Amino acid sequence: MATRELADRSFLVTGASSGIGRSVLEELTARGASVVVATRSEAKTRPLLDDLRRRHPGADLLWLPLDLADLRSVAKAADVFLQSGRPLHVLINNAGVAGARGLTRDGFEVTVGTNHLGTFLLTERLLPRLHEAPAARVVNVASLAMRAVRGSIDWNHFFQPSVSARDRYRRYGLSKLFNVMHARELAKRLQGSRVTAYSLHPGVIASDVWRELPRPIQAVMKLFMGTNRDGAEKVLHCALAPGLEKSSGSFFHHLKEHRPNPLAEDDALCAELYRRSEELVAKALSAAAA
Repeated sequence: MATRELADRSFLVTGASSGIGRSVLEELTARGASVVVATRSEAKTRPLLDDLRRRHPGADLLWLPLDLADLRSVAKAADVFLQSGRPLHVLINNAGVAGARGLTRDGFEVTVGTNHLGTFLLTERLLPRLHEAPAARVVNVASLAMRAVRGSIDWNHFFQPSVSARDRYRRYGLSKLFNVMHARELAKRLQGSRVTAYSLHPGVIASDVWRELPRPIQAVMKLFMGTNRDGAEKVLHCALAPGLEKSSGSFFHHLKEHRPNPLAEDDALCAELYRRSEELVAKALSAAAA
C-alpha cells in the first residue's frame, strides 16, 4: 500500500535496478521517499523508474550513473549528487559483484575493488551532505560470506587477481568483511555527530550479484535462496528502524545485532583498513588525473 510516511526523507541506493536494491527502491518509492538510483546501466534503469512513476504519480526519482569498478566514475557521481543540492538522509551501499574475474579500471582485484573501494570512496565523498541532515545513516550490505576469511588479512589481495572459483568466493568474502569493517570504523569516526553506520547480512538471496557465475550454477544455487524482498526487509531495518543510533557500527543478521567475523571486531585492524583504503583511492585518482 502506498503511503507518504517518508515524504521528507531522501535516499541514495546503489545497484537499485535489480535484485535486493530494486526491492528496496520499490518499497521506498511506495512510502513516498525521494530516491537517487545509482547504477551502471541507463538502459536498464530508465524503464524501471518510468514504471515506478506511473504506479506512484509524483514520485521523486533520479538516475545517477555510477560504476563502482571505476573510481573516476565514483568521484564524478558523488560530485554530480553534491552539485544537485539534494539532501541525503540515508546512503544504502547495496551494489556489488560476486564470482567476477580480473581487475578494475584502476588495477584493483575486481571484487574487492568494486565492493569495497568503490563503496568506500562514494561514502567518503557523500559524508558532507549526510552531516547536513538532522539525522543520517550509512548502510553497507555485507554478507556472512565474510566467514571465508580466517586467520589474517593479506593486503596484497587488493591487487592480485583471483585464480580459481574457490579463490573468487574468498575474494567476495573478503570484500564483504571489508564492508563490515568499514561500517565499524566509520561509526567510530562519526561518534558525536548525527550520522550513524551499520552493516548487515541480507540472507542468501537469489539476486543479480551472482551474475558472473555460469548460468547452470546460478540456477541450482537460486533454488535454495531467499527472495529479493526478504533481503530488502533486512536492509530497510538498518535504514529506517527507530532507536538504532546506540548500535552504530554494529553488524545485523535476522534484524538483530550479530557478532561478525572476529577480524571485524579488531579495532586496530579496522582502522588500518580505513587508512589503507584512503591511500589507495587517493593514489588511484591521482594517477588517473595525471
